[in-house]
Amino acid sequence: MSDAIKHECGISVIRLLKPLEYYKKKYGTAFYGVNKMYLMMEKQHNRGQDGAGFASIKLDVNPGERYMSRVRSIAQQPIQDIFAQINDRINTTLAENPEYQNDVALQKKHIPYIGEVLLGHVRYGTFGKNSIESVHPFLRQNNWMHRNLIVAGNFNMTNVNELFKNLVQLGQHPKEMADTVTVMEKIGHFLDDAVAKLYKQIKKEGYSKQEASPLIAERLKLNKILKRAAKNWDGGYAMAGLLGHGDAFVLRDPAGIRPTYYYQDDEVVVVASERPAIQTVFNVKYDEIKELDPGHAIIIKKNGSVSLKEILPPVERKACSFERIYFSRGSDKEIYQERKELGRLLFPQILESIEYDMKNTVFSYIPNTAETSFFGMVKEAQNYLNKKKEEQILALGSNINSEELHSILAIRPRIEKVAIKDAKLRTFITQDSSRDDLVTHVYDISYGSVKKGDNLVIIDDSIVRGTTLKRSILRILDRLSPKKIVVVSSAPQIRYPDCYGIDMAKLEDFVAFKAALALHQERLTMNIVDDIYDKCLQQTATRDAEVINYVKEFYAPFTDEEISQKIGELLSPEGINAEVQIIYQNIDNLHMACPKNLGDWYFTGDYPTPGGNRVVNRAFINFYEGKNQRAY
Repeated sequence: MSDAIKHECGISVIRLLKPLEYYKKKYGTAFYGVNKMYLMMEKQHNRGQDGAGFASIKLDVNPGERYMSRVRSIAQQPIQDIFAQINDRINTTLAENPEYQNDVALQKKHIPYIGEVLLGHVRYGTFGKNSIESVHPFLRQNNWMHRNLIVAGNFNMTNVNELFKNLVQLGQHPKEMADTVTVMEKIGHFLDDAVAKLYKQIKKEGYSKQEASPLIAERLKLNKILKRAAKNWDGGYAMAGLLGHGDAFVLRDPAGIRPTYYYQDDEVVVVASERPAIQTVFNVKYDEIKELDPGHAIIIKKNGSVSLKEILPPVERKACSFERIYFSRGSDKEIYQERKELGRLLFPQILESIEYDMKNTVFSYIPNTAETSFFGMVKEAQNYLNKKKEEQILALGSNINSEELHSILAIRPRIEKVAIKDAKLRTFITQDSSRDDLVTHVYDISYGSVKKGDNLVIIDDSIVRGTTLKRSILRILDRLSPKKIVVVSSAPQIRYPDCYGIDMAKLEDFVAFKAALALHQERLTMNIVDDIYDKCLQQTATRDAEVINYVKEFYAPFTDEEISQKIGELLSPEGINAEVQIIYQNIDNLHMACPKNLGDWYFTGDYPTPGGNRVVNRAFINFYEGKNQRAY
C-alpha cells in the first residue's frame, strides 16, 4: 500500500503424529517439525514484523527432564533470529556430544526445542508495548504438567477492561491489562478448575496421586474449558494453545473474523492463519486444506486424536475482507482470483474517468501488492478493446484492407512500470521540512513511460490516510506531465476504525473522515457533528449489546462520489499541474469479488460484534475532544 496498514499476527501449530524416530528414518532428521515450523513462520512473515516466538512440547518425558521450550525475539529479523538461536543450541549440543548424532532418544532427552507439539507466532502488536514481554507465545507455568499453558493468537479483544475485571472478581491478580494476558489467565483459571475437579474424582476412584496425573490429562475436556473461558470474549480471534502434557487447540471467533485453516494426514496435523503456507510447506493440494468453522475449535489430544468442537454458537459470518484485499498472501488460489476481480470491477469507473480515451491512457500500479488487481483491471481493458475492435472490423466488412486491419488490431492497453519504490531509502531526518523533501524520493519514476498530455491510471490496494500519495507519489508522477492522474483503490473508502487486529484505531487518521469533515465545514452542517458527539457520550454507560453506531450519521449527508472528490482535492499537492481524481471500489463490487469474506465494518460501520459499536463511538469522542489516543 502507498499507506501501509500494519499487519495482523500469524499463528501455526504443528502436531507430529508419529514418533520422532519415524521422521529421522523417512526425512533424515528428527528435527523435521522444527524445520517445518521455520518454513511456516517465514511463509506467514507478511503478517507481522514486530516480533516472533516459538514453543515446543516433548511427549512422554520422565520427571526431571525438560519438556517445554520457548524462544522469542524482537530483533530486526525475528524469525531468523529465533531459529539461529535454536540451531546454535542444537549444533553446540551435538558437537559436544557426538553420541547424540544418530540417537533420536538422546536428542529428545537432551536437546531443547525438539518435540512433537510445536507453536509458532509472528506478531504485529495493536495493544500493549512492543517489548519482548509482549511477544507471543505467552507461558503460564505450573509444576503439574497439565496445568502448564502456552498461548498465542491472531486477535484483538474489544472488551479488555471487562475481561480484566472478570479476572479480578475471580480472585486473580493479572500482571498487566493486555488482551493476551487476560485471555490466557481466563483459560488458565478454568483449566485449573477442571484439573482440581478431575483430581478429586480420580482420588475417589482409588488411584494414587502419581497415578492420577496421566488420567487427568486423558480425561481433560478442552472443549468445556474453552466454552467457559470464551463465554464473554468480544473480538476477532484465532487462538492457539498448548497444554504441558501435549494437548493442543486452535479456537476461531464465532463470526469467523480471523482466518484459520488446517490439514491432517497420518504424519501431521497443522493449523495456520493462511492456507498457502500449509499448501507450500507440506506440498499438499488446495482442496485437502480445510477452513475451521467459526465458533469452533480443532482439538488435538495427546494421543493424537483430532476433533472439531463447537465452542460458541456461530453468528452471521463476517470474515475480514481486508484479508483478501491485502493481508493474506496473494498466492492463495481464491485470493488471487478475488484480487483480480476487484481490479476488473473497477474498470467501468475508470473508463468514465478517462472519457473512454484508451489511446492516450497509461495504466500502472503502486505498490507491488496491487499487481494482482492491476492484472484484473488490464484484462478487463483488453476485453473492452477487443469488443471495440470486433465492432470496427464487422462494420468495415469485406471492404477492410490489411492496413486498416493492422491499425485496428494494434490498439491495446498501454501498460508501464511507472513508479518503483526505493527500498534502500530511509527517512531519518525528523524536521518536517527536511523530512517531506526526503519522502518525495521514496519512489523513483520511469521517465518516458508517459507522454505529455496522457491520462495516467494508478491502482493501489487501498487509500487509507493518503499521506504518501500527497507527499510523494502524486508529486513525482506529476513530473511525467500527464494531463490527469487517476488513483484507483481496489478497496472502498475506509471510514471506521478496526478493533479486531488491524491497526486502524483513530478516525482522524482516515482521509475519508477528513474529507467528510471538510464537507460539513463547507456546507455549514457542523451541528450534525455536535449531535453525533452528544449521542456517543450518552451511550458511554450503555451495555455493548444496546450501543448504536452513531458515527454513520457523520457520512450520511454525502454520496460516495462527493467524498471521493473531496479526497482528491485534499490529496492534491500544492503546485501540481495534473488534475487528480480518486476512485474507490464500491461495497457491492467488494462483496461480489469476495463473496465468502463479507466483513466490511471499516467501510460500512456494520460491526460484527457489539464491542465494535462502542469502539467507534469512543473513537469519535476522542476525535471531538482532541484526544490523540486509541479507542480500544
